[in-house]
Amino acid sequence: MTNAGLSVHLKAATPIALDITLDCAPGELLAIIGPSGAGKSTTLRAIAGLHHPASGSVICDGETWLDTSRALDMPAHRRRVGLVFQDYALFPHMTALGNVMAAMGHLPAASRTERAAALLERVHLAGLEERRPAELSGGQQQRVAVARALARDPAVLLLDEPFSAVDRATRRRLQVELANLRQGLSIPIILVTHDLDEAASLADRMLLLHRGRGLQTAPPAEMLARPASAEVARLLDLRNLFTGVILAHEDGLTRLRWSDQVLEAAPMPSLPPGTAVDWLIGAGGVVLHRRGRPSAGERENPVSGSITALLPMGEEMRVTLDVGDTDSRQLTFALPRHAAQRNALAVGEACSVSLLRDALHVMPRP
Repeated sequence: MTNAGLSVHLKAATPIALDITLDCAPGELLAIIGPSGAGKSTTLRAIAGLHHPASGSVICDGETWLDTSRALDMPAHRRRVGLVFQDYALFPHMTALGNVMAAMGHLPAASRTERAAALLERVHLAGLEERRPAELSGGQQQRVAVARALARDPAVLLLDEPFSAVDRATRRRLQVELANLRQGLSIPIILVTHDLDEAASLADRMLLLHRGRGLQTAPPAEMLARPASAEVARLLDLRNLFTGVILAHEDGLTRLRWSDQVLEAAPMPSLPPGTAVDWLIGAGGVVLHRRGRPSAGERENPVSGSITALLPMGEEMRVTLDVGDTDSRQLTFALPRHAAQRNALAVGEACSVSLLRDALHVMPRP
């Protein structure tokens, strides 16, 4: 990463445990995800200078804001940070225009009104400049908060659960607006969210935190398809996580034993035979064997079981199979409801599927 981006190293044992390293390039959006108490908001506060870790560094746009090895800790008001809080933290007695102008102490007084009005127009609030927060909807208040954050001409934009206080429809509109807005920004953007779908749709990369530790940083599709460990998979609520043992590497494939059968996976030569592993079959990697119409692909890791549950979910049907796993874990997959009906799927019926080898992800056990 160049000096123009953001580089963060944080470490602390108390009062909140932290062991985090992250970077974010200009124009990139990094989403920090993880369960409650993982340290997401604390990380943002440390970047902004509102939390002081025991050790670490924060460098942004070539300027060092924190370096505990040199006893350097720049105060929050001197850090060029645009911060949008979960509750927006607007001044209730000020108009939308006044709230944005309040962040413009670095600009000549004569230019603030025009600049604030331009920012409100940029977030689609033109004509509402004189309204106070109580006269604005939740989505409109969030837009004012974003405009105020940008009014500081920040070197980094920090968004702490910015859409959590609005309804689902407004949330979707604001997500689209953020996606459009970031196209005109050339600064790092850090988004803290508990919504995995939101992170996956908006972020270039995601950082998963758990108990103050960064477990994995990767593009959303990569993290969801190839989590670094079973712990990451469980925190992402990924289904179809099983255990096995590496048997051999041959014919350009890795073979592993799972319960009483052998599966083929993409080559993993770094794992010697006998290695205990966790493995995951990703979304779309479970293919139903169609009754009366077999295909060549059905010879790829065929698995048979008994249907234990059928759950309608909109236009899809979620199917759960008892496949005789030695840990009593079951296999789940989804398919269109019409496909479930056409194949006469029913609880208690036998069912066969294939586990596509390219979607089978193997992870060494700790």
